[in-house]
Amino acid sequence: MPIWKQLLLTLYYGGTQPVRWWNHRLAVLEGRVPVIILLWHRIADDRANEWTASNRMFARQVWWLKAHFELISLEEAQQRIRRGANYRPCASITFDDGYADNCRQAIPLLVNEGIPCTYFVTVRNVLDGEPFAHDVALGKPFAPNTLEELHAMAAAGIEVGVHSYTHADLGRINDHRRLHREVVAAGEELQQALGRPVRYFAFPFGQHANLSGEAFKLADGAGYEAICSSYGGLNFPGDDAFHLQRLAVDDNMIGLKNFATIDPRKLNIPRFAYETTAATGDHYQLK
Repeated sequence: MPIWKQLLLTLYYGGTQPVRWWNHRLAVLEGRVPVIILLWHRIADDRANEWTASNRMFARQVWWLKAHFELISLEEAQQRIRRGANYRPCASITFDDGYADNCRQAIPLLVNEGIPCTYFVTVRNVLDGEPFAHDVALGKPFAPNTLEELHAMAAAGIEVGVHSYTHADLGRINDHRRLHREVVAAGEELQQALGRPVRYFAFPFGQHANLSGEAFKLADGAGYEAICSSYGGLNFPGDDAFHLQRLAVDDNMIGLKNFATIDPRKLNIPRFAYETTAATGDHYQLK
């Protein structure tokens, strides 16, 4: 992030402190403290792209979160959302894609500290060992996690989830068979390879345009306990606990602080929503 942007965000963070304090106070009184779900991609010291954070920065972010939030699993996050009331600040840590570099320092840090984490991987890359297409296109073919690394993480308590089969934009896929491959078959294949249940699914890219009602329907029918987006929404008690909204974190502290302390800008983000429509026979219908 450019220095000037960090400066502006710092000024914004300081200037909105009274609003943040008031929003937090009301949320505590009403049992409406949001459940924060955060997303990282790659932790490495080369800072090779905008979705890479350094090991030092990640450690700083984790220590700050640990000092200000109760760090919980996605399962606990769902329980607090379903309960309809939450009085304590809490946050959940997730990763997307599945970079081997994360196993050098980031994942061991979380394991050693007993911090829950859900780790979403793109299945084809993990099973075939191929670098991610978006990295190859930039001339930086970073290694994906191996199946052995995932086994070790799972054994250490890390929840492994699915990030589709090929990291495709699911919002642009109209072919039912292909969508089934990306959502349902990917989970079945990863579960078989790991020899343990795979309970969560995360959409690649994760913005509104990258989601689809058909993919939601397939994920629900496949037995996933939740799906995750990443367009920056907050999860309030009483919201739908099947769709968990997340925010991506990069290599700076101020962005994390802005989001995690109820950024006023995040209160009005439209939620990608759906509803049961018994009349049409479709389980999910986009609103």
